Amino acid sequence: MQMILTAMLGVMVLVMTTGCQSEDSQPNDLPVTPPPVPTDARQVQPLREGQKAATAVLRRVNGQKVDMATLYNRKPTVLIFYRGGWCPYCNTHLVQIAEAEPKLLAMGYQVLAISPDKPEEMAKTLGKHQLGYQLLSDSDLTFSRAFGLVFSVDDSTLEKYRGYGIDLEKSSGLDHHMLPVPAVYIVDNSGMIRFAHWDSDYKKRLEPDALLEAARKIN
Repeated sequence: MQMILTAMLGVMVLVMTTGCQSEDSQPNDLPVTPPPVPTDARQVQPLREGQKAATAVLRRVNGQKVDMATLYNRKPTVLIFYRGGWCPYCNTHLVQIAEAEPKLLAMGYQVLAISPDKPEEMAKTLGKHQLGYQLLSDSDLTFSRAFGLVFSVDDSTLEKYRGYGIDLEKSSGLDHHMLPVPAVYIVDNSGMIRFAHWDSDYKKRLEPDALLEAARKIN
């Protein structure tokens, strides 16, 4: 009888221990792994409204490092993801956002624009346009990948870009040959995504009026 009781106690301890281990190993406790990088912009799987925004350490134009988690905490944030200062569609959109920025600031937002450009290339963009908001360098695309926005540029497209005088390696300072799908996010102080917009067609951008309307509704 004593042997039976001992065996039963052993089984109970094993079950209790196993249960505790499973509760301590919840999926939310595991590190977030960026999704695989697709080879087509139409295959990206960006973060959506209601999800937690990714964080990373990026660089300002002067090369100073800045933690995105710290910036989120300061005030609600409008994030603009763009392909680089070499992209005419991106430049047009950056200027449009600059025109809308005063209204966004009045609502309590800050505006941050993210691209694969290294700081030196971002400085050229600032030299061409009157932009009051910060440009941040995500040259290795760690931040953009965590948002699910990145795709690989195929060899034929790279060759076409070179024919236009566009050198992605020179712009980023790296040879990853990746780009982000242009996107606009609104992130609140807690780091939660409150609005998300992207389009795999880089020629299609969120209109400033639509951004302002979304910002007002959240505000």
